[in-house]
This record gives sequence, structure tokens and C-alpha cells, in this order.
Amino acid sequence: MVYHISPLRYIVGAFYRKKTNPITIAGIEFPNRVGLAAGFDKDGKAIEGLSLFGFGFIEIGTVTPLPQPGNPQPRLFRLPEDEALINRMGFNNEGAIAAAARIKKINRGKLVIGGNIGKNKNTPNELALSDYLKCVDALAEVVDYFVVNVSSPNTQGLRSLQEKAPLQELLLGVKQHLAKNKIARPVFLKIAPDLDEAQLNDVAQVAMELKIGGIIATNTTISRSKLKTSEAKVKSIGTGGLSGSPLKSTSTEIIAYLHKATRGEMPIIAVGGIQSAADAKEKIAAGASLVQLYTGFIYRGPSLVKSIVKLIG
Repeated sequence: MVYHISPLRYIVGAFYRKKTNPITIAGIEFPNRVGLAAGFDKDGKAIEGLSLFGFGFIEIGTVTPLPQPGNPQPRLFRLPEDEALINRMGFNNEGAIAAAARIKKINRGKLVIGGNIGKNKNTPNELALSDYLKCVDALAEVVDYFVVNVSSPNTQGLRSLQEKAPLQELLLGVKQHLAKNKIARPVFLKIAPDLDEAQLNDVAQVAMELKIGGIIATNTTISRSKLKTSEAKVKSIGTGGLSGSPLKSTSTEIIAYLHKATRGEMPIIAVGGIQSAADAKEKIAAGASLVQLYTGFIYRGPSLVKSIVKLIG
């Protein structure tokens, strides 16, 4: 790929990168507040090239213990009128071991890399912890933090792991495994935007009790409300998680709610509907410490990263 050409790498990096004040969250020093959300570079194949656009951190995944093809294609759809996407990828990836081997070979510099982990499609929920621990073991040497993903709508039954009892068991199991094996990596939890207040209260309580590294709010939504795209077109696309501008207000409201519920003591990474520097600033004002891009990066391009870094650092 073109980003391996040294002169081009230098030019691209010089244009997009901007000196900022680093920020420390969950014991990790992030070069800036702007990251690339999981789902864009699932297997860590483009980390070096993507880092040239000024991201302070890149989150790979979601990866699973075993490789899996994901859901049948087509499985990614644009809704230009809404600056949105619908995806039903289904954790398509080459497996955690392959991702780790790839990351070991790159020149990462000060870039922070996160590992978003999940369970394989055919693994029942009662055995889910085993899958998450396999991913932890595979990625421990190459990522700076882990994200427990229990919020994708595209793996059947996965979101039920967000309920209080299974969530507590899962996060505790991951934390105990890290401690037992002396793996000093913070654990973040990625939640859905479709949780009600009672569920958000449970998330906040579990997160605080277990002293996890932080919460990523939010994943994609199963809601199809308030879209400009015609109902017929949306219906023809079918199931999947909606991301982009329609998610902005919901994501921000959840960030504000969790910030208050955790008394401002729990770091929050904001993702959902960030299409401008002003959107990112709004997330920070609501209580987020960091922001991540996905759909906005697709629609607005690398200049979005530069504009956000310039505004919020």
C-alpha cells in the first residue's frame, strides 16, 4: 500500500499531524484525544498508514479467538442523506493470534493501540469468558488496553451479556485473569446506545465496583428513528447497527448520564455521530475524556482528525 513509501509517509504525516498536549487516562499517556474506533481496521492491517492522519490511538477489532468470516455479504450500507452507515459485519476477522503477529511487526512510535475483543459466533454465552481470555492472552504483548465488547447487535445473543449479573461475571473474570498473569493493561467496556436508565445504572455500578479503566459510549444502535432516508430503503437494507449522525444526541446523552452516575470518576471514551470538531467538543463537555471516529472519518476524511485535534488537543 502507498503508505509504505517513505517520502509519501513523511509528507502525509507532516500535513495531518499536529503537536498537542498528551493526556493520561487509565494510566496510559495518549498523544492526543482523538482515536479511531474499532471496526475500521479489524485485523490491524493498516495501523501504520492510519496513524499518519494524526490519530492519538487506534483500536483494532473486534477480534475473536478463532477466525470467522462474519455475516453474509452485502453487510455494509451507506445512508448519505443521514451521514450514516448500517452494518451487520458479524465480527469478521482473522483471529486474535493473527492480529497480534501483525502488530508485533509494525513501527508504532508513541501511538496507543487498543484491542477490542469478543466471542466467536458459535460460542454460547455461558462459555463467553473463555473466548475473551483467549483474546487477552493473544494480544497482551501488543496492545495498551483491552475493550470488552458486549454491545454489537450483529452477533446473536451478545448484548444479553450487558445485563448486570453476566456483565459483572465477565468483567471480573477478565480482571482476575489479568492480575493472575501480571498483565498490566486497563479494561474498558463498550456499551450499546439502546440501554435504558436502569441498565445504565447497572453498568455504572459494575464499572465502579470493579474499577475498570473506563466505558466506551457507544456502539451502533438498532433504532431506525428520525432518519431522512426513505423508510422503504431502510427496510430493504434490513438488520444491522446504525452509526453516524443519527446517533449523535443519544450518544451524548448517555455520556452525560454515565458521567453523573459515576460522579465523574470513570473515564469515558465517546463515539457516535462525531462529524465535526464541534461535535467532538460537545462530547468532551458532556463528560468524555477521549473521542473516537468511525462513520465521520468515512464521510469527512482525514481532515476531520486534524480539525478535532486542533480544537480539543
